[in-house]
Amino acid sequence: MRIVWTRHAEERQKQWEIKKGITREEVERVVSQPEQVVPGEHGVWVAQSRVRGGLLRIPFVEIPEGRKVLTVYWTSKVDKYWRKGG
Repeated sequence: MRIVWTRHAEERQKQWEIKKGITREEVERVVSQPEQVVPGEHGVWVAQSRVRGGLLRIPFVEIPEGRKVLTVYWTSKVDKYWRKGG
């Protein structure tokens, strides 16, 4: 699967790499093989996996070539976003 990065997503990943050590490779792994994919708003999907005691969330849209990453963020609020049974 091809992963296309927006400039915003690249900038956010770099910020999270400084804060939490989240690498570009880790983001691409979560987008390709997430623990969960949940619906977002306006046709956006969110790939998410539990990492570093929190949740790495990656909003994306499906495109003909693969997935386009819109942004990247980590949150400690796992219970807020995690879908039980998912």
